[in-house]
Amino acid sequence: MFGIPLVEWIGYAASAVIAISLLMIDVGKLRIINSIGCLLFVIYGLLVHAYPVAVANLIIVFINLYHLYKLNTENRKKST
Repeated sequence: MFGIPLVEWIGYAASAVIAISLLMIDVGKLRIINSIGCLLFVIYGLLVHAYPVAVANLIIVFINLYHLYKLNTENRKKST
C-alpha cells in the first residue's frame, strides 16, 4: 500500500498504539494497550533484525504483565 513495505506498517502501528496507550487514564488499560504496542515492536524488531528493539520491548511486555497481575491481585483483595 502506497509503496511502503509491510514491515514498516508494523513499525508505524506499534508507534501509534504505544502513543495511544499513553492517553489512557486507567492504568490497567494503559498497560494492556502498551503491551500490544510493545508486542508489535517485538515483531518489527525481529523482522528488521533490530534485536535490541525486540529485546527491550519484550522486557517491557513482561513488566506490564507483572504490574497487571499485581493490579488484579489488589483489586481482588479489595472486593473481598
